[in-house]
Amino acid sequence: MTSSPTESRVIEEITALGPFFAIQTHPPGTHPSEPWQSLSRPLLEARVSDVRDRLAAGGGQPPAAVETRVAASVAHLGLAARLVSPALAAAVLHGLVLAPGLADLRWQPTLGGPTPLSLPDDAFTGGEEGSLSQLADELSSRLLDGTLRQLADAMAQFSVSRHILWGNTASAVNGAVTMITASRPEVTARTRTLTALLLERPPLRGASARTPGGTYRRRSCCLIYRAAPGRKGALCGDCALSR
Repeated sequence: MTSSPTESRVIEEITALGPFFAIQTHPPGTHPSEPWQSLSRPLLEARVSDVRDRLAAGGGQPPAAVETRVAASVAHLGLAARLVSPALAAAVLHGLVLAPGLADLRWQPTLGGPTPLSLPDDAFTGGEEGSLSQLADELSSRLLDGTLRQLADAMAQFSVSRHILWGNTASAVNGAVTMITASRPEVTARTRTLTALLLERPPLRGASARTPGGTYRRRSCCLIYRAAPGRKGALCGDCALSR
């Protein structure tokens, strides 16, 4: 898998932010070779099943004790984070938009950490000077309402509500912000401004809010608490059910 010298520098800088930002590239229109795979229905089914097994084992339960939609929501959150994180970093650091079609991505079906991700090497667009509002418009229409909507459509087939799926996506955006600003504090203001603009636009509008103290809070729940015995697991810090 190769990329241009400029893209290689961008990828290196993005990847340095952490494993959720790590990306590789491949020539567009090519068939994946092992261990890479396209994101197909069988691959998603296998991922949801693996997540279900892992959640069940964590609670000392059989897999049947964990609802499929719970495993699907948790799997979706992880995949959404893998798409959002490098895209937000590329936008913040270079004004680039990463918004390939879901079918053009390549994945490795690993479990227990961020899923390896490869993008077509023509996925980088933009890079010209423009306002953060314009960049947020591009990300909203092409990434969120494009690639991320395609992922939500695929995961909705596992009986996960759209409300939860967009809440997961908004949570993934907020998580990426935390990691970017921790690694690159000099871009904190730019990152937070772009993110605020992004969360105000559809399809993420209304998926989250800020408390009076400024804390991020999603308006849905990823359902992971229901994977614990008696469905009494701990809630995530940004969960709508937290008080």
